[in-house]
Amino acid sequence: MPYHRKWVFAAACVGMLLFGIVFLSLGAVLTFIRQHYGLSELSVGSLTALLPLGVLAGSLVFGPVVDRYGYRQVLVVSTLIIFFAFEGIAFAGSLVVLQLAFLLIGFGGGVINGATNALVADISTESKGANLSLLGVFYGIGAVGMPVLLATLSGIFSYASIVAGIGFFVLLPFVFFLILRFPAPKQAHGISLKKILKTFSVLLLLLGMVLFFESAMEGIMNNWTTSFAGQKLGMDNAAALTALTLLNIALMVSRLVLGWLLKKSAPQRVLFAGLGCILAGALCLAFSSGISGLYVGVALIGLGFGPGFPVVLGYVGELYPAFTGTAFSVVITLALFGNTLLNGIVGVVSQRYGILGFPWIMAICAVLMMGVFGWSLARMRKQG
Repeated sequence: MPYHRKWVFAAACVGMLLFGIVFLSLGAVLTFIRQHYGLSELSVGSLTALLPLGVLAGSLVFGPVVDRYGYRQVLVVSTLIIFFAFEGIAFAGSLVVLQLAFLLIGFGGGVINGATNALVADISTESKGANLSLLGVFYGIGAVGMPVLLATLSGIFSYASIVAGIGFFVLLPFVFFLILRFPAPKQAHGISLKKILKTFSVLLLLLGMVLFFESAMEGIMNNWTTSFAGQKLGMDNAAALTALTLLNIALMVSRLVLGWLLKKSAPQRVLFAGLGCILAGALCLAFSSGISGLYVGVALIGLGFGPGFPVVLGYVGELYPAFTGTAFSVVITLALFGNTLLNGIVGVVSQRYGILGFPWIMAICAVLMMGVFGWSLARMRKQG
């Protein structure tokens, strides 16, 4: 019996929504966790370090498993892992349990993020980039909507109850994934190591490096915008957070428009236009002397972020149809390395020279991304 494409796409969107909810929820309840369990800053730091480690592990694992066993098992198991992890956070009796819970949530989130992107690429016979762009909107909905919901519920329920309730909410997607029919595994008879190694082509690594810079810039903006706004413009925390909110709203608007734009224009033109917006926004931040300059720069960068992942993942899905999961694992893992490495570099630079230079790092990353993407396009043309 064949799968129903629209229902499968809806399942992918639900999974991506869950991914957004999971990560924003953890950030919002971190203060509660620190106070409720009496944790030191070192202990809290261990939790925030284990989360991205889990995401990296999940991103590495999901691809070959999806290609071999299909999507249902992967999505069902990862949501179940997230459920138990949330309950572990709500009712943990020790720091070890909390650390394990954060690691498992990162792992489950990394699996869901990668698997839902690969799933949409697999079921999209055309307009892969447009469909992947629409998928990304659901992450934004979860990311933007969850802090508002938490702020509302915190006046009525304890944080332990809220965390446990989020865990039980995860069971709804779990049931949906369990009963839905998904595409059959592409390598049901097994995957040879030789075939997997063939997936690691120069072109795939180049496309991964494009996402290396894309993910790095997104992380830099999310992590350092508020500090930049406070130190350069003397803005209070509320005004600086407004800039961060504007960044994410612009990204969501960009992803919504992309669903239409990628059907009208060539993906490479859209991505280069996005990179132009990022470069213009970075220069705007570098020379801004007031709130208006900051907000314009942040909005331009948010709009420019929209095409990065959908366009590149669309190319990956088209180039590696027999090993979509494995290919997505490679490029998403490179993206995570970029996020971690360049954010660390910004931290070192800002400590030695001040945060005011961070827009120039953004501009350099945008130029390098243009160069790597241009190189990738040349390789694609050569391959025919």
